[in-house]
Amino acid sequence: MNEERREEVIVLTDEEGNEYEFEVVQVLEVDGKQYAVLFPLAEDAEDDEAIIMRIEQGEDGEDIIVDIEDDAEWDKVVAEWELCLEEDECEEEDEDEDHEDHDGCACGGEPTKK
Repeated sequence: MNEERREEVIVLTDEEGNEYEFEVVQVLEVDGKQYAVLFPLAEDAEDDEAIIMRIEQGEDGEDIIVDIEDDAEWDKVVAEWELCLEEDECEEEDEDEDHEDHDGCACGGEPTKK
C-alpha cells in the first residue's frame, strides 16, 4: 500500500443512530465504478473484517457510499479486491527475494494485467 497516502477515516451511521469509524484502505475501480474497501477502527473488530461499498456522487456533488445490492456486482468487486491482495503479496515477496517467474508466489503464476 502507498505509504504516502494519508489515512482517511469515515464514519458510518446505522439505522439505530450508532456511529462506527472505518479506515478507507483501498479504492478500487471495477467496470467504471469506484468502490471503497473499509476496515473498522473499533478495538473489538476482527483483523480481517472488511466492508466494501460503492462510491457514488450525491445531489450536492459530494461522494457518498452505498451498499452493493447486486450479487454479480459484489462478486466482481470481491474478486478484484482478492486480486489486489494477491498482487500485494507478490510485491512483498519480490522485495524479499528476486524471482522473475513467480513460481511459488502467492499470486500462483503470471501477474494479471488489469
